[in-house]
Amino acid sequence: MRNHTTITNFILLGLTDDPQLQVLVFVFLFLTYMLSVAGNLTIITLTLVDPHLKTPMHFFLRNFSFLEVSFTTVCIPRFLYSVSSGDNSITYNACASQIFFVILFGATEFFLLAAMSYDCYVAICKSLHYMTIMSHKMCILIVLSCWVAGLMIIVLPLSLGLQLEFCDSNAIDHFSCDASPVLKISCSDTWVIEQIVIFMAVFALIITLVCVVLSYTNIIRTILRFPSMQQRKKAFSTCSYHMIVVSLTYGSYIFIYIKPSAKEEETINKGVSVLTTSVAPLLNPFIYTLRNKQEKHTFNNSMMKIAFLSKKKFCRIRVK
Repeated sequence: MRNHTTITNFILLGLTDDPQLQVLVFVFLFLTYMLSVAGNLTIITLTLVDPHLKTPMHFFLRNFSFLEVSFTTVCIPRFLYSVSSGDNSITYNACASQIFFVILFGATEFFLLAAMSYDCYVAICKSLHYMTIMSHKMCILIVLSCWVAGLMIIVLPLSLGLQLEFCDSNAIDHFSCDASPVLKISCSDTWVIEQIVIFMAVFALIITLVCVVLSYTNIIRTILRFPSMQQRKKAFSTCSYHMIVVSLTYGSYIFIYIKPSAKEEETINKGVSVLTTSVAPLLNPFIYTLRNKQEKHTFNNSMMKIAFLSKKKFCRIRVK
């Protein structure tokens, strides 16, 4: 048997050692995190309280916003704590949990994006049967299937990863626990688990991307057959926001696998991870709501009601 020391804690090396850059990174991530959480929670709230937003599209959007909040919350607050306190250590169990939830939420997000593209396809190509096909029961079943698929993606790699041994180093060259840098510091033979991770990642990407491409191919064909330019414009605007989110999500993850050199691999991975965990969740509320008249109208009405109630309460306090 091989002598080794059981690792109970890891050290996260973070993004930079420069104190000034650390301050800038902290401020940037703190602001983007607060804004992304506020924006996505606003979407969740609006789609719950407004009866006009009880459509299948908004049901999927509400679940997507929940995933975005969960995904960014798994990574960013822990890193903000490390930067502010100087404590870069993380326990083995916490690291394993972080990897589990990051992959679970990320994989589920891909499947949900594919489901949302199918929803766009039915809305445009099967518009007369839309409410029959996309019933509330079917929407719930689709979302549950996305979560089950995301869970199946992570179960096997994680079960093998929990058997890894760490002998010499416990320093993870990342700002959060990520599968790739953790595998690099293990003294076990990681070839099998690396191949499984790659297979699962490529499988999830290809399966969901094929669904998205097929859906939008049929959508574009249908739209181009519309006789009116106004109809075409309205149909394109229905799914244009979702296409932007799909491009951002798939583009960032595919970019991780396009590395110019092994030396720059970790730097690129950390940079892309910052974008996917902080910037992307921030952009989604703006992409979906800034140009959506119904949601803007609901948001403005809600703000006016809150302002009216606050003013009314303030006046009562003054009278007393």
